[in-house]
Amino acid sequence: MTAQVKQMGDDDLTLTASAQQKMQELASQVEEPIEGVRVFATPGGCSGINFGMTFTDQLADDDNVREYDGFKLIVDSGTLQYLKGVEIDFVAGDGQEARFVFNNLQPIGGGCSTCGSNTGGGCG
Repeated sequence: MTAQVKQMGDDDLTLTASAQQKMQELASQVEEPIEGVRVFATPGGCSGINFGMTFTDQLADDDNVREYDGFKLIVDSGTLQYLKGVEIDFVAGDGQEARFVFNNLQPIGGGCSTCGSNTGGGCG
């Protein structure tokens, strides 16, 4: 039985060209069959939630999918509610480690909401 996934659009979650290129490169290096790249959320961090990505070989009924050249981006409905309007970028250089970054994340509450701000609060 095939999962009934929903299609994501630009208003849900977007990838920059550099993020698309890097994900396509990484997906092409995986030797086992995969469905795509799953974006997931775990409790913790300054916003109350940490986000990550992994390859997945499964789709679930509550998944949302966006197809790109060479891979699919997969996000479950629970995680997508926190990622509406977010852009994932891939940055490298300037002496920093190459990494994916999530731009336009909205404060969610919980955690240390003012972590790193100059207005007080913070983690610790």
